[in-house]
Amino acid sequence: MSAPTVVLLVDDEPFVTEALKRALRREPYVFLTATSGEEAHDILKGEHVDVVISDEQMPGMSGAEFLSIVRRQFPRTIRMILSGQASLDAAVRAINEGGVHRFFLKPCNPTDLAITIRHAMEHQRLQEQSRRLLIGFQRQAALLARFNDRESALLRVDTDEQGAVVVNDSDEELDVNELLIQIESAMLKR
Repeated sequence: MSAPTVVLLVDDEPFVTEALKRALRREPYVFLTATSGEEAHDILKGEHVDVVISDEQMPGMSGAEFLSIVRRQFPRTIRMILSGQASLDAAVRAINEGGVHRFFLKPCNPTDLAITIRHAMEHQRLQEQSRRLLIGFQRQAALLARFNDRESALLRVDTDEQGAVVVNDSDEELDVNELLIQIESAMLKR
């Protein structure tokens, strides 16, 4: 079972974060709240947070400034911004500096927000899965290359036009199970 999604709500007006928590109460999220970018940053240093939803207009540090810090220090945390004013400059700054996933106008539709969080988390999960698969592929390719260098008489690695690995032993057909037995036997001798 996976851990629940942790959402950090940042707004200098506590009634806004409380309203968002009430609106999203049916979602399987754990909510943390902060009333400033500085307070939210302190929370991020001590807690794992999956998603940050920040107000844009806050005293001291704007949402775009705060999310740009989050982007640099916690790059895997999904960043979203809420704004009471539809300023194109604010939206562009949030996207460019904070790398925000989504820009919402207040009051935002809670269903839209919940769906956006779910989609962002799924996108992040798929990216992480792709990273793991790529690392696994690179390790296997390196192992196969090292094995091929040592046991070139047993195994020759070729690729087809699409880059897929073609395994053959000379020009003869070789049963895959027999190939695995030969590889395992050769590796055990090392």
